[in-house]
Amino acid sequence: MSGEKQAEEAIVPSLNDTMEHGEKDEENEDHSIFSVKSFLWHGGSVYDAWFSCASNQVAQVLLTLPYSFSQMGMLSGIILQIFYGVLGSWTAYLISVLYLEYRSRKEKENVSFKNHVIQWFEVLDGLLGPYWKAIGLAFNCTFLLFGSVIQLIACASNIYYINDKLDKRTWTYIFGACCATTVFIPSFHNYRIWSFLGLGMTTYTAWYLTIAALVHGQVEGVTHQGPTKLVLYFTGATNILYTFGGHAVTVEIMHAMWKPQKFKYLYLLATLYVFTLTLPSAAAVYWAFGDQLLNHSNAFSLLPRSGWRDAAVILMLIHQFITFGFACTPLYFVWEKVVGMHDTKSICLRAVSRLPVVIPIWFLAIIFPFFGPINSAVGSLLVSFTVYIIPAMAHMLTYKSASARKNAAEKPPFFLPSWTAIYAVNAAIVIWVFVVGFGLGGWASMTNFIKQVDTFGLFAKCYQCPPSPSSKHN
Repeated sequence: MSGEKQAEEAIVPSLNDTMEHGEKDEENEDHSIFSVKSFLWHGGSVYDAWFSCASNQVAQVLLTLPYSFSQMGMLSGIILQIFYGVLGSWTAYLISVLYLEYRSRKEKENVSFKNHVIQWFEVLDGLLGPYWKAIGLAFNCTFLLFGSVIQLIACASNIYYINDKLDKRTWTYIFGACCATTVFIPSFHNYRIWSFLGLGMTTYTAWYLTIAALVHGQVEGVTHQGPTKLVLYFTGATNILYTFGGHAVTVEIMHAMWKPQKFKYLYLLATLYVFTLTLPSAAAVYWAFGDQLLNHSNAFSLLPRSGWRDAAVILMLIHQFITFGFACTPLYFVWEKVVGMHDTKSICLRAVSRLPVVIPIWFLAIIFPFFGPINSAVGSLLVSFTVYIIPAMAHMLTYKSASARKNAAEKPPFFLPSWTAIYAVNAAIVIWVFVVGFGLGGWASMTNFIKQVDTFGLFAKCYQCPPSPSSKHN
């Protein structure tokens, strides 16, 4: 079976199989003279999944974390990054367990997933029924929709620091057309080289921010007053909640693996690496510029123009294209299922059927171009449920009966072997995220978001643009 054809199919024939299937295909590819295309295009290993998780976690949010530090203060910023990183890793683990439970039950019923990608809302439907399916579908799709919108906004915001001859709105039109080409990437199997390159790009950008800020030194009269207002504090906190809530695509990444059972702790390992990027860069930029960041949600805007900065901007633009694809691919799958094109073998037909998904994303990016504040709004209203509350509640309800716990496809982890302890942790997550993330965070982020609308207006031509002789702004 060729790599391309296999990429369009479900790949993993059964959870009870060994990795023999994938190993044989890899062996065949190794002996092929023309194996380069398969090597770059066709991935389903543990390493592919790790790169996908790590690359997907840090994109444009890397540039907004210094802004969050200015809202919260250095200590709170560091503590909450670690706290939400661990919390996010735990709920990603819960999602992986529920995926394996769903798949195990369906395979016992002889259900085949050939030419079908399992998604989170289908897992909820199979385990808890249609109401949970509707809830999962609504939150997940809305989150991924706005996640894609944020990538377009970030593209326009970043390119402006290299070329300000065009306003940010015009750049949004241009990058919307560029990102629409992701319709030709069939599934997460085909992100192997993109995930690898994407993580390299964010690694360069993070260390550029860190080193450039330290070399620049503190600006004259720098102040670090944060936190000064509750609304700013909780706005920053929800942006960090959003940072480590990138696993709305966990199920799709798992389904692309040869051996999805090995996913369990991958997200935690990816998060530990991400800490090496987010903590030093956010701390260094905040140390250098302090409260100036309150009016500069994009860290690039305060660093002096140089070849190193231009390289970081260009790499982030490419990575945001990749992340757009990551966020949009599950939406493409949902739309394909709606219009009956999901099992079509033709990549071109599937690509054409996917195009309507890009149009509302493009439109919303033009309406709400608020780089930074929109991250917090999405984090509080959507990520809080999609990534934290729903997985924790779904896990508790799935294993509420003694028989379900006894026959569970995945037993409790070695570090938390008691079902009671798992229930306690899940309940604490639901309460914390609902009160702090959704409640206080929702109030703060929407207050800040409305302030941006009042200040700049909808369809803002050039959000937070400084006066420039080479461009005209509203």
